[in-house]
Amino acid sequence: MLDTSELTDAVDRFADRLRAAPQSRLQRGAAAEGLDLARELARLAQRIEAPGTEPSIMPDAGIFAVADQLMVAGTDLAEALRTAPSRSVAEVDEAVSLVRAAEGRAGL
Repeated sequence: MLDTSELTDAVDRFADRLRAAPQSRLQRGAAAEGLDLARELARLAQRIEAPGTEPSIMPDAGIFAVADQLMVAGTDLAEALRTAPSRSVAEVDEAVSLVRAAEGRAGL
């Protein structure tokens, strides 16, 4: 099994920063970055769990829910990577890079 703790730590950190961000920061784009990332992580997890099917798109539940959406998507991806056969450390590293890049763009 792969060690996905770096991914879950990165997702936890970004989600915590989203929760602590003022509403004005969320409205200026931080929430949109978080939602875009959550959707991407969910898409990656769905492709691992159900290859060959079209992934569902995570709905926009509002700026105050985006941290929770990110946690769910990140946890799902970590579990999919950890338990699916023939997954690589490179896939975990790529997911961590996606999280860090989105966090940087969010300015948090």
